[in-house]
Amino acid sequence: MLPPINRQSDHAGVSAKNGEETSKRVKRWPRAAICVMLPLQPYRKQLQVREMIDIQNVRVFQQQTQVFDGFTLRIEAGERVAILGPNGAGKSTLLKLISRELYPVEREGSHVKLYGNERVNLWQLRSRIGFVSHDLQEDYTPYTTALDVIVSGFFGSVGSHDHLQPSAEQVEKARALMARLDMTNYSGTMFQRLSTGQKRRLLLARALVHEPEALILDEPSNGLDMGASLKMLTLLRGFCGQGRSMLIATHHVDEIIPEIERVVLIKEGRVVADGPKAEILTTEHLCSLYQTELSLSTQDGWYRCWHG
Repeated sequence: MLPPINRQSDHAGVSAKNGEETSKRVKRWPRAAICVMLPLQPYRKQLQVREMIDIQNVRVFQQQTQVFDGFTLRIEAGERVAILGPNGAGKSTLLKLISRELYPVEREGSHVKLYGNERVNLWQLRSRIGFVSHDLQEDYTPYTTALDVIVSGFFGSVGSHDHLQPSAEQVEKARALMARLDMTNYSGTMFQRLSTGQKRRLLLARALVHEPEALILDEPSNGLDMGASLKMLTLLRGFCGQGRSMLIATHHVDEIIPEIERVVLIKEGRVVADGPKAEILTTEHLCSLYQTELSLSTQDGWYRCWHG
């Protein structure tokens, strides 16, 4: 029997002895679970595989709606990939499948493997992948201070709690991340009083507390003004500059930073094109994807798209 879900912690559904998933059945996982990370080095030694994500022939539902049927996608460690598609294409469902918020229907010839394993130790997995999503931002405890938002990443909790006491080293690391993201002056400010761009930067810092080797982001500049969007995209470029993997799900080509090397187009739960960025981001492909007349331009590795 699966244990009950506790939305204040990501201990749900995991064996207390070894952290392994307790079931392969279709199951939702709490959104709070998606940004916790542990030290990198021990896990890197255990799993020497090329594929970071291996999704094969999966069928996935969101509540009563079937989103994927026979969906397949592979992403190797070290790749920087953008998933591009219109609203309702399945982008967010794909990220929830990777983060273990959703599970596929169990059937022969179908699997979701992360770093070569279908059954993974969730604590160790999160030492390698950090997630940033709009869903987590919406769910976050509004009265938590900015500093505590980052500190909570050490525990995988939403907000601070009396039974979760950070060490002085953890607090110092959180402060260093605040300085890196130009948020030092807001350490005592409540989450609800911050701008959308500031909230998003805090969640990025939360995802970085244990220095993951991969970041997965759902529409990272969604809802941000031009200045905040440029700050966020600049931070993501810096993360790529450290030789790490990145997966961005978006429906805006201007969120695809120059460091992205591969683009996957999805529509109605299917991959319709997949390949090097320069070959996939074409006017022909985008007009077909969005079913409208579009023009496309590129400069210094950035892409811009407009109607007409």
